[in-house]
Amino acid sequence: MFPRRRPALPTLAAALAAALAMPAAAEVPRVMTDVPAVHSLVAQVMGDLGTPAILLDRGGDPHSFQLRPSQARALAAADLVVWIGPELTPWLVRAMAGVGLQGEVLGLLAAEGTRLRDYDADAHAGHDHGSGGHDHAHDHAHDHAHEGTDPHAWLDPGNARVWVGAIAAALARLDPANAAVYAANAAVARAELEALEAALHARLAPAAGVPIVVFHDAYGYFAARFGLNVAGSIALGDAAAPGAARLARTRAALAEAGAVCVFPEVQHDRRLAEVLVEGTSARLGAALDPSGSSLDYGPGLYRALLTGLADAIADCVAAGG
Repeated sequence: MFPRRRPALPTLAAALAAALAMPAAAEVPRVMTDVPAVHSLVAQVMGDLGTPAILLDRGGDPHSFQLRPSQARALAAADLVVWIGPELTPWLVRAMAGVGLQGEVLGLLAAEGTRLRDYDADAHAGHDHGSGGHDHAHDHAHDHAHEGTDPHAWLDPGNARVWVGAIAAALARLDPANAAVYAANAAVARAELEALEAALHARLAPAAGVPIVVFHDAYGYFAARFGLNVAGSIALGDAAAPGAARLARTRAALAEAGAVCVFPEVQHDRRLAEVLVEGTSARLGAALDPSGSSLDYGPGLYRALLTGLADAIADCVAAGG
C-alpha cells in the first residue's frame, strides 16, 4: 500500500498570481460633510455602501464652529468634502487649507442647476443657475444685515433634487465601480423629494400669504417655494443678538404687517420671541430648526427637517382659524 500523498502547497508566485487575477474590491470614498441637511442627502446617495462623516456637532451652529483635532484629522483624510459653500461656513475654507486637504471638494451652491436667491430678493434682482427663472421672493418689512447670496438653499427641496445628482456624479468619479449604485440611489432620492414637496405644498396651503415673523433671515428659499409671507425677523443676522431698539422696530413691523405667528429657534433664546408677542395679537409658534442640528443625523433627517418646519408653521397659523 502506497502512502497517501499530501496535496502540494501553492507556491508564493502562484498565490500572488491568483490574487492579482481576482477583481479588486471597490473602495468607497471617505466623505466629509458640513451641515446636517448635506449629510442626510449624501447618506441617501451612498446608501448601504458607506456612511459620510459630518463636522457640525449635534446642536451646533453652522455659522460659527471650532474644529477639534480629531475632526481636523478626519477632514484631512477625506476623499471628498461636500459642503454648502463659503457663503454659509467660511470657517471651513480655512480648515481645509489648514489640514492640507488633498481630496475633492463639491460646493453645492455652485452646482449646476441650483436655484439661488439673494437676501432681500424683493429689493434686488435674484440669480438662478438653473432653468425657470427666479422664484417669487417673499415680503420683508425689516432691514437686513445680510447681503448677496442667501446660503440657506437646502430649504428648497428643488435644490436638494439637483444636489443628489451632483453628489452621485462626484462619488462615481472617485468610485466608478459603484457608479450605478450611486445613480440608482440618487434616482430614488429624487422621487422621494418630489413626493415630499407635494406633501408640503398641501400642508402649507392654508398658511400661504399669512404674515409670520421668524428669528433670523434663513427662510427665504422655503418661503419662496411654498408661498409663505415672512414679514420680519427678530435678529439682524445669524448670530446677532437684537437689542431693545431692534425689538421695538420688529414689533412695529409685526403690527403693521398683521403678523399672526412669531417663531423662535432651537439654538437661540426663546424669551426674545416671547417678549416680542407680549401685548400683541400674534401667537408664539414652536421653535424652528432650519439647520436640523437638533434632529437625529442620517438619511431621514432631510425629510424630518422640512416636515418639522411645515408642521410648526401650519399648526400655528391654523390655531387662529
